[in-house]
Amino acid sequence: MKRFVELNHILEDGMMAYPGLPRPKIEAFLDHQASRSRYEGQAEFYLGKVEMVCNVGTYLDSPFHRFPDQADLSQIPLGRVAGIPGIVIDGIASKDRSVTIHAEGEELRGRAVLIRTGWDKRWGTESYWEPGPYLSKELINLLIRSKPVLVGVDFWNVDDTMDPSRPVHTRLLSSGILIVEHLCNLSALPQIGFKFYAVPPRIVRGASFPVRAFAEVDEYNGRG
Repeated sequence: MKRFVELNHILEDGMMAYPGLPRPKIEAFLDHQASRSRYEGQAEFYLGKVEMVCNVGTYLDSPFHRFPDQADLSQIPLGRVAGIPGIVIDGIASKDRSVTIHAEGEELRGRAVLIRTGWDKRWGTESYWEPGPYLSKELINLLIRSKPVLVGVDFWNVDDTMDPSRPVHTRLLSSGILIVEHLCNLSALPQIGFKFYAVPPRIVRGASFPVRAFAEVDEYNGRG
C-alpha cells in the first residue's frame, strides 16, 4: 500500500521569492471569457503566463547553478531526481546556526538525505527569511564521504547567507550531489521506507527550477 506526501510549497502570484529577487507574476495570457471568440463561442480555455526567476518556492539546484561547465537541468538523469530511497534526519542547530546530524555514512549512501529542522513552519512570514540554519562543515564532510544522491533541507539556504563564498553549494554540487531547498512537511514522513521525487523540467542551461517534491511512502497493510 502506498501513500503520497507533498513536500513542496505552492506557487502563487506575488509570493515572496528569495530576498532581493522579484516576486513571480502568475496570470492569464488569455482567460476563459476572452478565449471564447477563438472557438466560435463553443468552448473556452485558460492560457496561463508565468514570469519568475527560477529560485522560487521549493526548487532543485543543478551543478550548473554553481559551475558553468557542469550538468544543467536537461542533463540530469531521472534516476537522480525520481524514486530515490529517502531518509529523514533531524538537524541539530548550534548557537551559530550551523546544523549537524547524528548518522553513519552507510545510512546516507545512495539516498535522498532530507534534513528536518522545523524552519518551514515560518513559511509565509518575514521571519522565514531571517538568518537561518545552514549545513556545517562537519556535515558536508560526512555527506561527501557518504555519497548521497541528493540533499534536501526545510530551510532557505544550505549555506550561511552571510558567507559569499557559498562553500556548501560549491562542495556538494562539485561532488555531483544535487540540492533541494525550501522543503516542507518532513514531519509527515517516517525516517526511512519512502522514495523521494523532485523532478524539474529538462531545460538547457537550466540552473535551478521549482519542483513538486513529494514522497511515496510504503505502508504495511496488515495482510499476509
